[in-house]
Amino acid sequence: MTRFLSASALLLALGASPASFAQRAPVSAQDSAFVRQNYRKIDREIPMRDGVKLYTVLYVPTDASAQRQYPFLLERTPYSAAPYGESNYRKRGPGPSQELSAEKYIFVYQDVRGRYKSEGQFEEMTPNVPGNNGKQIDESADTYDTIEWLLKNVAGNNGRVGLMGISYPGFYATAALPDAHPALKAVSPQAPVTDEFIGDDANHKGAFYLLDNFSFMSYFDAPRQGPTEKYSPLFAAEPKDLYKFFLELGPLKNANGAPYFNNRAKIWNEYLAHPTYDAYWRARNIRPALKNVQPAVLVVGGWFDAEDLFGALNTYKAIEKQSVGTNNRLVMGPWTHGAWARQEWSKFGPLSFGQNTAKYFRDNLETKFFNYYLKGKGDFKPAEATVFNTGTNEWKSYDAWPPKAAKSQTFYMQAGGKLALHKPTAAESPNEYVSDPANPVPYTNGVYAHRNNEYMIEDQRFAAARSDVLTFQTEPLTEDLTLAGPLTADLFVSTTGTDADFIVKLIDVAPAEASAPKASSPNAPATGYQRLVRAEPIRGKFRNSFEKPEPFTPGQVAEVKYELPDVLHTFKKGHRVMVQVQSSWFPLVDRNPQTFVDIPKADAKDFQKATIWLYHDATRPSGLGIGAL
Repeated sequence: MTRFLSASALLLALGASPASFAQRAPVSAQDSAFVRQNYRKIDREIPMRDGVKLYTVLYVPTDASAQRQYPFLLERTPYSAAPYGESNYRKRGPGPSQELSAEKYIFVYQDVRGRYKSEGQFEEMTPNVPGNNGKQIDESADTYDTIEWLLKNVAGNNGRVGLMGISYPGFYATAALPDAHPALKAVSPQAPVTDEFIGDDANHKGAFYLLDNFSFMSYFDAPRQGPTEKYSPLFAAEPKDLYKFFLELGPLKNANGAPYFNNRAKIWNEYLAHPTYDAYWRARNIRPALKNVQPAVLVVGGWFDAEDLFGALNTYKAIEKQSVGTNNRLVMGPWTHGAWARQEWSKFGPLSFGQNTAKYFRDNLETKFFNYYLKGKGDFKPAEATVFNTGTNEWKSYDAWPPKAAKSQTFYMQAGGKLALHKPTAAESPNEYVSDPANPVPYTNGVYAHRNNEYMIEDQRFAAARSDVLTFQTEPLTEDLTLAGPLTADLFVSTTGTDADFIVKLIDVAPAEASAPKASSPNAPATGYQRLVRAEPIRGKFRNSFEKPEPFTPGQVAEVKYELPDVLHTFKKGHRVMVQVQSSWFPLVDRNPQTFVDIPKADAKDFQKATIWLYHDATRPSGLGIGAL
């Protein structure tokens, strides 16, 4: 849940990992001189329709005039528009990238309502209020009022505005789309926070993301008395072993103990007070508001984004479904959270992409997008979807996402740990495992003091060796197999408990050394690599409804069916397709007590071992569905 914090703020939070954040180019004296020589800095407090003033920082080209006019490029952020003061300039360039800085825009950064130096009360993902009647207060209205002020008060503008942001600022980009100002011509939500109960940051399918939320909220949720230039963290915890730390912390409610949140964190308490998909969460799901979208949209996401992979994919899909005719494009690259903004991104962990994918994006997509729609410069004719294949290291272009040519198929789990494209024919022959909350399956292999950001591509042999992880795999493939689009897990299970989590993982298994082809895989760091391609949890009580949880009846078979985020991945000839199923992923996801209780209020006694059975027979064919090209 890094949500694209600054590096300094990152270090204040538990579990912070520098690899989680987009790093811009190194600061140099030349960069600073460029800004001062080419831009004039202006700090203003812009009044909104209700009188609340939002602190706004502008960098205006020094040659802006009636003869030389520039568009605005705006970012609205809860993470500070600093540096503050008209004599204090950004040192790394006035724009969000070196490429856009060199193009020259009127760059605008704004502290959103209730954050840093802006007035007002901050609300987590402020709900959208439909209709711009001049009275409602939401992020669309604040953006509208900001644009109106900019157009009237900043000389040398050409009347066009663009808006972009990564992570939480990506949400503010998305939130500007409903009832958008007519001058808002181009918007790029990048890794946008979109639906925090179903798939972004706070929860995934109702499973609470403990590690990320605990660390992020220790900083972000610190209270303030009014406009301020900095926040003090609520607490500083520096465990060397996060698995051990959170296990010893015990039930989730202990996080509100005196050493930690101590009931001082507004958003943290809201999260725990709303353990179902109730009105609180539904109001913060921006997707239903994405209708009649007028600006051109470029949605950007990363296949290895641990925070908001769901948000990018589903923001694009929501606009496609509800706003037919909108100029809406999708870009998905081999990136962690915001990595497309790094100076260099040609590798990640053991994977090497053979190219600087971040530079490719900025040169061929982002810069051209804003130049075309805001300046009328050049052209912008990408495919509907520009998507990186994580198995072949190739950019692919599609006229729709998921690709229209993808044909649905299902990998069915079989007896003996096999996985095949035909339904099982055997009679009842379930696999079983014991899920123990006192010994949960770790999300990563090893001892870490911060979240291991490489867990999304990690070798899963450490998990396969555990008795509480079920593993199924195909025979070696006789030809390349490309999977594209969302995955659907369909599990038939029973348990001795009354609740259970399920984590389903899709894995690319490289050949063993003796049988490995010469060109086995461009990304294999070692033979036999069980490379994680996609994984997603669901809290079992939400298998039928996220609004109305239901207990499992001990010993009774139930179907758990849910969607995992999309992939574009080619499994090379000689590789195997593997699926793993488990019931914990700790401490990334909090522990399920495996009893049907309100987990934020659970006591230690509520956490119980459970035996879980997974069925894969003729009448209960558990499997993983996906489109194949």
